[in-house]
Order: sequence, then structure tokens, then C-alpha cells
Amino acid sequence: MKVLIVEDEHRIASSIKKGLEMENFVVDVAYDGVEGLDLASTGDYDCVLLDLMLPGMNGLEVCRRLREERIHTPVLMLTAKGELDDKIKGFDVGADDYLTKPFSFEELLARVRALTRRSQTVFHPVLEVDDLRLDSRSFEVIRQGVKILLSRKEYAVLEYLMRNRGRVVSKDEIISHVWEYDADILPNTVEVFIKNLRRKIDRPFERNLIKTVRGFGYKID
Repeated sequence: MKVLIVEDEHRIASSIKKGLEMENFVVDVAYDGVEGLDLASTGDYDCVLLDLMLPGMNGLEVCRRLREERIHTPVLMLTAKGELDDKIKGFDVGADDYLTKPFSFEELLARVRALTRRSQTVFHPVLEVDDLRLDSRSFEVIRQGVKILLSRKEYAVLEYLMRNRGRVVSKDEIISHVWEYDADILPNTVEVFIKNLRRKIDRPFERNLIKTVRGFGYKID
């Protein structure tokens, strides 16, 4: 799962980013509304955490423009203001939920998970392809009763493939969803991770699940 944080207070942004990464999210951060709108408009995110008061462009305007561009990524509005009018304005421009500062990380995490479950791409916590099972709550990957140990990025690549079961995904799509926006990742890096996944989840078992579609990308089925 990939999240964009748009928050001008660096300490808050850093704290949220660190917490989400510990929960196996991939996280990008923007510190003003203009950059946030650019990233949210072009990136592949499952949720946007959007502060209301931002330099350059406020959160309400960012959210309004996203919806005008028919970008329906779930938006969780963050603000120090708790007045009813501010919440109504946020919902009016298309925000999906509202969280007033200060808040606990546990509450924010619960809101993010709830939003991703309600998003257009339905969030299923347990994914299964043939005899391969991935549980996004415990981060366990099991095949034929055998627990498979994966690195964070290997897990993220596998989860993305499984959430797109039967569909060919390109290397660029994988990079966009699994790595941070400013990460210097080459397509060959994806090949390395696919090779590692095959070694762990295919080679010891009877049937290969990860397929290469030459010239297009990869799929799992």
C-alpha cells in the first residue's frame, strides 16, 4: 500500500511517515500544497493524508482540484481546527474523512485502513492465489503450509502482483507503487526482485505462479 502525506510541519510528517513505514506502507511526503497536488495527480497512491493549512495552496483547494481531475484517491484531511464548518468544507470538496490534531497514530492508522477498504480497489486483508496466501495484517506469506520469509520490498512487490491477479503489470507500474517517488530505481531492479520472489515462492514448489509477459511485464495467476 502506498500513501502520500501532504504536511508542512516536518516533525509531524516525519513521525507519520516513520509509523506507516513500520506498518509496511510505502510513503511519499510533500511539504506544500502545490507539490502535493502534483504528486497526488501523477502518482499511484492508495490514500492521501492532506493537511488543511498548507503553503502555496491549502488542502481544500488541493482536494477540490483532485476531484475536478476525476482522481478519486481517498483523502484523509488533517487539521488543527475542529470546527464543524471546516469539516463541512472538507467534505464538500471531496474529502473522505477528517482527523483533528492532535491525534494518536493508532487512530490515524485505523482511519487509513478504513479508507483503503472503502476505496475503488477493494482492500482484502488476505490474498490467495492458488496455494499461495498473503495476510496483510500479519505480513505472513505462506505456501503449502510453509512460511516464506521476504524482505519489505519483496513483500510489497508480491502484494502488488497479488492485488492485480491475472493482470499484466509493467515494471514502471511496480516501481510507481512500491518505491518512493524520488527513489532512483531502474527497471532492472524490478527484475532482481522478481527473480528473488521466484526463488522463494516458486522454485521450492510444484507450480510457478509468477509469469513473465515479454515486452509488457509480469502477472501472477
